Amino acid sequence: MRNVGIIMRRELASYFATPLAYVFILIFLVLANAFTFYLGGFFERGQADLQWFFYWHPWLYLFLIPAISMRLWAEERKSGSIELLMTQPVTLWEAVLGKYFAAWLFAGLALALTFPIWITVNYLGKPDNGTIFAAYIGSLLLAGGYLAVGSCMSALTNNQVIAFILGVVACFLLTLAGFPLVLDVFRSWAPQWLVDAIASLSFLTHFDSIKKGVIDVRDLLYFGMLSAFFLLATSITLDLRKAQ
Repeated sequence: MRNVGIIMRRELASYFATPLAYVFILIFLVLANAFTFYLGGFFERGQADLQWFFYWHPWLYLFLIPAISMRLWAEERKSGSIELLMTQPVTLWEAVLGKYFAAWLFAGLALALTFPIWITVNYLGKPDNGTIFAAYIGSLLLAGGYLAVGSCMSALTNNQVIAFILGVVACFLLTLAGFPLVLDVFRSWAPQWLVDAIASLSFLTHFDSIKKGVIDVRDLLYFGMLSAFFLLATSITLDLRKAQ
């Protein structure tokens, strides 16, 4: 884990060496608050909760998280620095984990900076802080899932724009996996158990459960196993590309 920590610190520092980190954080905070107060009608609803604040997180992450993950490997491959990285005394799996944890920590920092809205809702009323805390945990897990998918998409190409588009499309399909838009494609020919399995892959289904304050082991396993699967796919993809 020492090598993972070194790579994580190096990658995290690279975010703040460019305007990318500050632009992402600013856009996330502005959009999260704008959607909550205007589209969600925070004051008009007259309820001391953050239901509509967290409602928009999957849709914000759908576009903002791929903007972070697109550079994880696409830029390394385009600049050729991936060869330099692989000459260091680190394994490919350590590099994948280090870059992933750096991106996840960065996303977590952006999420943590929304704490004023939590203070605001406590000032205005008496919310269920346990539910809000659980929703923050769910949002962090959701961001980690999107990042794992985006990391895999970034490993497939050396073009950041293509990596971004692939990341958005893949995350969109996983987000709406439980909706008729996706399920109708399979219902006409697939057995019911396969349709149910696809529906269970939906990000929204598992996030909504945690957002209500119920931290179920099944939801935790879902995010953990999905992230592990796509990180493993990232490692395999990079290994195959290296062999070419």
